[in-house]
Amino acid sequence: MITIKTDNPLLEPIRNFCLSLPFVTEDIKWEHDLVFSVHNKMFCVMPTAEPFTICFKCNPEDAELLCQKKGIIPAPYLARYDWVLCESLRTLSQKELQKRILNSYQLVWDKLPAKLRKTK
Repeated sequence: MITIKTDNPLLEPIRNFCLSLPFVTEDIKWEHDLVFSVHNKMFCVMPTAEPFTICFKCNPEDAELLCQKKGIIPAPYLARYDWVLCESLRTLSQKELQKRILNSYQLVWDKLPAKLRKTK
């Protein structure tokens, strides 16, 4: 587990939720982004420092609907793949955020080769 020093109380619960999903790993990419992946395919990204945002993948319809909410925008560099960025960890309720992260995980999982999906 990567050691992250932060005073943001919302980061660890989200991190723990992501790591509770099967075959999930975490690593730091782009110098300061905590990236959660399943079989090396990322499904959730959070910076390890201010501003604490969160990005995740959606289906095209959900991405469009979510981006109509205040505090949610198309994710820079990833919007074309239907990723959104919540400008705060408080933009969505924790329950809604977990639902969206799980959905992102499932979208990525479903695109994995059949050989890898049989391990779940």
